[in-house]
Amino acid sequence: MTLDRRTMLGAGSALIAGTTLAAAADSKPPPKHADAPVATKSAPTLGGGATGDIFAVVETTSGKVQGITNAGIKEFKGIPYGAPTGGKNRYMPPKKPAPWTGLRNCIGLGPACPQTPADLRTDYGMMIQWDCHVGPGGMDEDVLHLNVWTPGVNDNAKRPVLVSFHGGGYTTGSGNFPGYDGAQLARFGNVVVVTVTHRLAAYGYLNLVDAGAPAAFADAGVCGIQDLVASLEWVRDNIANFGGDPSRVMIFGQSGGGAKTSVMLGNPAAKGLFHRAAVQSGSALRLATREDSAKLASALLAKLNISKGNAATIQDVPWQDILVAQTAVSMESGGQFGPVLDGTYFPHHPFDPAAPAESADVPVIISTMVEDAALRLTNFDLDAAGLHDLVAKRYGDKADAIIAMYRKAWPNKTPYLIQAQIFTDSGFRRSAYAQGERKAALGKAPAYMYLWEWPSPGFGGKFGAVHGIDVSASFHNVRDPIVGVGSAEGALMCKRLASTWCSFAATGDPNNAEIPHWPSYDAATRATMIFDSNMRVENDPRGEMRNFWNAMPPAGGPAG
Repeated sequence: MTLDRRTMLGAGSALIAGTTLAAAADSKPPPKHADAPVATKSAPTLGGGATGDIFAVVETTSGKVQGITNAGIKEFKGIPYGAPTGGKNRYMPPKKPAPWTGLRNCIGLGPACPQTPADLRTDYGMMIQWDCHVGPGGMDEDVLHLNVWTPGVNDNAKRPVLVSFHGGGYTTGSGNFPGYDGAQLARFGNVVVVTVTHRLAAYGYLNLVDAGAPAAFADAGVCGIQDLVASLEWVRDNIANFGGDPSRVMIFGQSGGGAKTSVMLGNPAAKGLFHRAAVQSGSALRLATREDSAKLASALLAKLNISKGNAATIQDVPWQDILVAQTAVSMESGGQFGPVLDGTYFPHHPFDPAAPAESADVPVIISTMVEDAALRLTNFDLDAAGLHDLVAKRYGDKADAIIAMYRKAWPNKTPYLIQAQIFTDSGFRRSAYAQGERKAALGKAPAYMYLWEWPSPGFGGKFGAVHGIDVSASFHNVRDPIVGVGSAEGALMCKRLASTWCSFAATGDPNNAEIPHWPSYDAATRATMIFDSNMRVENDPRGEMRNFWNAMPPAGGPAG
C-alpha cells in the first residue's frame, strides 16, 4: 500500500462572532467586503467606528483595525501583513501592505491561497472536518493575511504569543481553517494566538530561475517561506498593541506546519523573530533540490504553453490556470512543490547534516503520533493474513520478524493499526528522531520529545492515535470530534497539551502543573513524554523498532 503524502490539517469548530448588532445600530450598511476600510466615527457607537465593549480597535503599522469581542476574547481576522501577491507581485518577495486611513474592518477572514479541495468522502476527513481545506474566506492571490485572538488589547500585558503555521504540506490549507481558531487557547492560557495564511505550492515554491526565468525571479522558489518571515516581522512590530510580548514568540505547526516550523528554524532571515518552536508530526530535515524543483517548474511552464524564454509571462496568467497546471503536474509526476535549497536565501538544509546554528538558542518540542500513518489508510478490514502479505511485499523474508516485533509490544492492536505503526516507524518517525538528536547535539537550547499514544475515540476508535489529534489538543478545542466532542478524557488531554504550549511559550520549558516532570531529549537517554491516559516519561520508547528501522533503507511518511 502506498501512503498519500497529501496532508489534511486542522480540526474543530470556529466561534462565530456575528455582526447583526453592529449593523442594526448603524444607519449605514456594513461594507460589502470584510476587509474594506470604513470611515472612523467622531464618537464611539456600535457601528463601523465602534470602540465599546463589543468591538476593539488597535493601531498597527499600516493603520487602525477593528475586531470583535467574543466571550471576553478580542478576535481580529483578515489583517493584512503583506500586499496582494498577484500580477507583478507574483513570485516576488512579499511587500508591505499599503497603509490605510480610517478604520479597517477585521471581523471577516481573508482569502486562502488557491488550492484543490480535498476529498470529502473519507471517514478521517469527516471525523476531523479537515477536508474543506479552502475554508471560509474563499480563494485568491490576496493571501497575506493573519488572524489574532487575544484576551486584551492596548493594555501593556505582555502575554506570551503563539504563532501557528497551518498544515496541508506545502500545498493546501490556510490559517483560516476552523481547527486553528485560537479563541479557546487564548481564553484557557491568557495568551495571544496568531494564525497565518501564505503562498503555497506553485504560487510559493516555483523554481523559475533554474527553469529559464530572468534573475528577477530568484526568490520564486522560496517566497512562501518569505511570507512566513514577513508575518513574524508583523508580529514583532505590532503584537504589543494586541496585548502580546514580542520577546516571547513561539512558532508551531503540525504536519506541513511542522515542516514549515523546521524550515524556519534553519532560516537565516527568521533568526531572532521567534524564541521557542514546536514541530508536531512534521520534522523536515531537507529542502527541495534545485535540480528536482527545476523539473517541476519546467513541467508547469509546459502545461501553460510558456516557453523558457518567456517564463516571465507567467505573471500574466490567471491564477485559475496555474492551479489547473499545478494539479496536473503533481498528479503526473508525483512531485510536490516546496521550498528550494537555492544556495542564497537558504544556504543549507534545515536539519541535515546537523541542526541549524541560526536557532541554536531556541528550545524545541518535537513529536509524533503512534499511528501517524493511519491518516490515509482505508483498509480497515485488513486481517492477519493480509497484513503479512502487505509487509512481505515491502520487506520480503523479514515480514515474520517485523510483525512479531510489533505484536509483542501491541498484542491487542488491529492489523490495520499494526500496519499504520510499521509505516510510521519505517518512514516518518525516523526524521523526528534525527531532528531531536541533532538539536540536542548542539548542546545549547534543549529539545523535548513527546509520543502521543492516546487514541482518537472518533469512528469507534478505529484510527488509533492518528495524525492530527494533537492539533485540537494544542488549541484546547475540546469540542472537536477527534478528541471525543467534549468527553472527560478528551478534555483532559486537551488541557495537558494546551498547558504545555502555554508554559513553553511563556518560559521555554514545557513543564507545568499538569505535566511537571519532563526532561529534555538526547541520544543517550532519549527521554520522551508519553501523552496517554497514563502520562509518563519513558527512555527510548519503541527502542527496538527504532533500532530495527535504522538498519533498513528509509521509506516515506504521512506528513508533507
